[in-house]
Formats: sequence, structure tokens, C-alpha cells
Amino acid sequence: EVQLVESGGGLVQPGGSLTLSCITSGFPFSVYDMSWVRQTSESDKDLEWVAGVVAGEGTTYYKDSVKGRFTISRDDAKSMLYLQMNNLKTEDTGVYICTTGRDARTALPSPLRGQGTQVTVSS
Repeated sequence: EVQLVESGGGLVQPGGSLTLSCITSGFPFSVYDMSWVRQTSESDKDLEWVAGVVAGEGTTYYKDSVKGRFTISRDDAKSMLYLQMNNLKTEDTGVYICTTGRDARTALPSPLRGQGTQVTVSS
């Protein structure tokens, strides 16, 4: 059974930091490109790609608005994906979801995704 389980979300003030984790099982994690996407409302239309990391070579890609603030990383030995988020802004609020794919084109349609972890940035 394929599983992706996110954790680490919470309520944080603007300018604060959070680190998200995603533990996976049931598929060969090390050969899959991986991404974080976020849902800002209950509508799938508000699902946006945030960051991606390529399998093997580790090249990373970021949505423009998070460049310099977020860092995506992976631990293939543990089949885990991470997202370090610094200098958080209110517009970063959303449900952060771990999924396969390296960019918006490949990650947003992926059927392999977790339930997500809520991040709320508010004063």
C-alpha cells in the first residue's frame, strides 16, 4: 500500500519558521522526483506547486514566491521528504501536501499524495 504522511505543520507568526516532513512507503521513493504542493482552499483549483527535488541528482526547483525562504530536501535512506520554511508570510497559509513529480506540470496531476499538514501563518 502506497502511503505518504505529512507532519510538522502548525500555527506560526509572520517571520517564523517551520519544518515539514513526509514519510513514505509502498513505492520506490529513491527513483521518484518529489514535490510539495499546497492547497489554499477546499477547491482543487487552489492547489499550487511549491517546490520539487529531482531523484538521484537532487536538483531543486521552487515557486518564485518561496525562493530564498524555503528549502526542499530528501533522505532516500529513510524514504522521507522535507520542507524547511523560513520567514513565513501570511500568504504561505495552506495545507501542504507531499506528492510525486518535480514541477507543477508533473506534480499537480499526480495521484500519489498524502492528506497534508496545515500551516497557518497569522499574527
